[in-house]
Amino acid sequence: MKIVILDGYTENPGDLSWEGFENIGELDVYDRTSLSDIKEAISRIGDAEAVLTNKTPLPKAVIDASPNLKYIGVLATGYNVVDVDAAKEKGIVVSNIPSYGTAAVGQFAIALLLEICHNIGHHNQAVKEGRWESNPDWCFWDYPLIELAGKTMGIIGFGRIGQATGKIAKALGMRVIANDEFPSEGGKEIAEYVSREELFAQADVISLHCPLFPSTQGLVDKENIAKMKDGVIILNNSRGQLIVEQDLADALNAGKVYAAGLDVVSTEPIKGDNPLLEAKNCIITPHISWAPKESRQRLMDIAVENLERFIKGEPVNVVNK
Repeated sequence: MKIVILDGYTENPGDLSWEGFENIGELDVYDRTSLSDIKEAISRIGDAEAVLTNKTPLPKAVIDASPNLKYIGVLATGYNVVDVDAAKEKGIVVSNIPSYGTAAVGQFAIALLLEICHNIGHHNQAVKEGRWESNPDWCFWDYPLIELAGKTMGIIGFGRIGQATGKIAKALGMRVIANDEFPSEGGKEIAEYVSREELFAQADVISLHCPLFPSTQGLVDKENIAKMKDGVIILNNSRGQLIVEQDLADALNAGKVYAAGLDVVSTEPIKGDNPLLEAKNCIITPHISWAPKESRQRLMDIAVENLERFIKGEPVNVVNK
């Protein structure tokens, strides 16, 4: 089997091995493939039977121009880069990686929150610049320091990652409430399920962990921000399009939202004119919640297993059945 990986660098910048795929067949790995020039993707796929992509789009035109293609593996959970309907018409199986980063993403959401509460990076830099050494007092702080115990964490989207985040928040002494279309018994052990309106009204911290659907796109907009507590903290390491960025920037600058911790934005890489870049109290990281080595190794192992199971005629994690 000929296998092509179109954009392998972010998954494996050199600290992992592609050996699992090499054991399956002839492997070509490209660090990056153009996101806009479909001719490059078509050329690289060539006569391959299996292709793996992370963010390189595979629209209908690419799928139609790849006559031997039988399998598409997405090196991520989200699969909106693939025209799954076009693949289905051609009898091509599309598999994703559903649950490789649960612990890492939940941990990162809380890391964003703790940085907002303590500004550790800022104070570390202040010490190294000599400000503590020259300070007349034995301590100082430049931002309000926030204790989380007793505050309410509201989580929108209470699947695996939402629940992982909720467990950590609960361990910090927070009350956890959640909103999800499909409440679960496991979720009820961690949080109280409430309506979205109740969550907006009650939460001191709102963390987004829901998928991007038409019903959730632009979920955090000026109308819904107005329903939130004054001084609310908003976290998002799910999908950037869940937030209307200008509305959040306006709310941060006005003080309605105290702070935001974001690992995702609507267009990635971020554009220089994104209003959140200049907003007050807004931490932005470059979509790295998923990226600990342990998490990426888990992704690699599942991706290899997905292809092995497909070859055996037992496809798993199929998104276009």
